[in-house]
Amino acid sequence: MQSKQDVIRWLESNTPRFTRISDEIWAHPEVAWKEFRASKLQADFLEAEGFRITWDIAGINTAFVAEWGEGRPVIGFIGEYDALAGLSQKNQPTQEPLVEGDPGQGCGHNLLGTGCLAPAVAIRHWLEATGRPGTVRYYGCPAEEQISGKTFMARAGAFDDLDAALNYHPGKMNAPSKGSAVGVYDLVFRFHGKTAHAGGSPHLGRSALDAVELMNVGVNYMREHVTSKVRMHYVITDGGDLPNVVPDHAEVWYFLRAPEREELDQVAARVLKIAEGATLMTETTVKETFRGACSNVLSNHYLADLQYEAMQVVGPIEFTDAETDYARAINEAFPEENAGGVFKDLHVPQEMKEHVRALEGQPLLGENFPAWNEDHIGTGSTDVGDVSWITPLSMLSTACFATGAAGHSWGVVATSGMSIGHKGMMHAAKIMALAAMDLYTDPEHLRVAREEFEEATRERPYTTPLLDHVLPPRYPNPVRGVD
Repeated sequence: MQSKQDVIRWLESNTPRFTRISDEIWAHPEVAWKEFRASKLQADFLEAEGFRITWDIAGINTAFVAEWGEGRPVIGFIGEYDALAGLSQKNQPTQEPLVEGDPGQGCGHNLLGTGCLAPAVAIRHWLEATGRPGTVRYYGCPAEEQISGKTFMARAGAFDDLDAALNYHPGKMNAPSKGSAVGVYDLVFRFHGKTAHAGGSPHLGRSALDAVELMNVGVNYMREHVTSKVRMHYVITDGGDLPNVVPDHAEVWYFLRAPEREELDQVAARVLKIAEGATLMTETTVKETFRGACSNVLSNHYLADLQYEAMQVVGPIEFTDAETDYARAINEAFPEENAGGVFKDLHVPQEMKEHVRALEGQPLLGENFPAWNEDHIGTGSTDVGDVSWITPLSMLSTACFATGAAGHSWGVVATSGMSIGHKGMMHAAKIMALAAMDLYTDPEHLRVAREEFEEATRERPYTTPLLDHVLPPRYPNPVRGVD
């Protein structure tokens, strides 16, 4: 295996092996910090391929690093595998849970992790066949949906010696990214009050639930007075026990998002004041728990261009009529504007606008597009952001979902476990493998990417957004037999 075409052919011939891994993770979805089966499945596969496996990165028993080779450069592929609670869905284009209430791969992380694992294995065989020096790594990363798995791994130094990192996320179109995503703080507020009979002696009670509700009201009024990219989401995780007892305990869980750390700190400080204000209004107390965080994404434009060059070699995805009909049926279940919104935040060149208008509303987008999102700040988040502040990193999107499917919905799950998702996954694997080959063969690519990275971080070097005392959750891992 010597040339890029050799690597593409190797990935194509091994596609069934990788789709089996992806489908196994899809069929047994596991939520954040509990990806016991998925992490072991991937690690066992990589160990059988000759990779050295290191478990328990940052003390997380579902986090591992797989490594093959010696010396530099060291290129990392950044994987994930966690699912989302309550999104169980059958492999069909109409909504029906596989198991009511179970998790589902509503962000396609079965495809993401396996799509990053596949090029790591391809590069391992290419390095061996060519005798080139270098190290290839696959990072098995947990809990992206709770935005802190890679942040804890980063604090532990797992990414410090990488020369570059490559990553992709399943999406609705094929394109490298030059945009960013916002950072997040994960905070829990637990209020304590006094119980009393809600009918007979309510004046003796101090409602912790009232405090939660007043805090949420305050945050909702705050929304008008933050910048447009700030997001504040919450769920009430404890509202008391009985309606006829004034609740002395209540809890609300917040995600706070902003484009830069400084603004995120400012938003968090204001939210903390609102929580304190709620205690004054209700004569309760509050305990804040900072559970995790992730940084905004720093895209490396040079690596994005390198990924686009690889896309041109790989070519488009060819979807069948049956796959297009499947995606069209999914789109019909979502608002029409979803399908036309794929391009809405992109800087489409004037000469391409007519072509793009013709594509709006198409159920699937198989062709390749440049990075038209330069300087766009998305309001989603990913803990890949922390990796991007440590080493040059490029993110890529490939068409794995119907264009109208809402993110984190059954419509995403419905294509993540079948051929549409498989094709997008292997498309990403080929692109990343070819881009990695360029990084191994021509040091100039790494030099230019590093130069861009150092210029971007010179005045603001990476520091972890985590507080020193914050540790990742740890649950007994029955698959590996460890606590």
